[in-house]
Amino acid sequence: MPKVLVVDDDPHIRSVLCFALARDGFQTVEAADGLEALARFAESAPDLLLLDVLMPEMDGTEVCRRLRRSSDVPVIFLSSRDDEVDRILGLELGGDDYVTKPFSPREVVARVRAVLRRLQPPGPEAAADPVVQRGSLRLIPDRLEVFWAEAPVVLTVTEFAILRAMAAAPGKVFTRDALMTVAYPDRRVVSDRTIDSHVRHIRAKFASLGAEPIGTVHGLGYRFQAG
Repeated sequence: MPKVLVVDDDPHIRSVLCFALARDGFQTVEAADGLEALARFAESAPDLLLLDVLMPEMDGTEVCRRLRRSSDVPVIFLSSRDDEVDRILGLELGGDDYVTKPFSPREVVARVRAVLRRLQPPGPEAAADPVVQRGSLRLIPDRLEVFWAEAPVVLTVTEFAILRAMAAAPGKVFTRDALMTVAYPDRRVVSDRTIDSHVRHIRAKFASLGAEPIGTVHGLGYRFQAG
């Protein structure tokens, strides 16, 4: 049973989400603020976080920032603010998705399943996904591992999906619409700025290694460039 850490300072929201998740077969752990969230994360090793943005003690963006120093566990942000700047900030910090309050518990559960589905290894009857090797870049899909010249690069599930698609078709120009389909297989529509944010975050992680695996094709989109 996948385990979800539900972090929100509103006990009613925690109760509703935990009930919906448990009914759908998930284990749940609760935290009422950011500091408690970090403690519960260390204790329970959840498979995914539902993380409120605005909380006392420590807000959700700071929690995500600290987790990303050592973990690529998926994070879905919850927020009462529907400002695109806030959504982009959450994604740039390493969030995999963003849900605006008020929301349907069923929608949240569907988002959780969609993110976790991308983490599932193939069944015993399925052939293992081949390792993608492009120059100094190596991606191991079955383990969601990325290396550049043997140095590990920690990507979120969404970032991995984008880079994998581009590396699998070197030279092909991917429009933002095409990357939306890759990043959000549930066919949810997000803005161009959201895709740009994911690409910018991928680039920043490789920049520390002196690498730049994604090139911009002005007016069209992006494409992989081997190094």
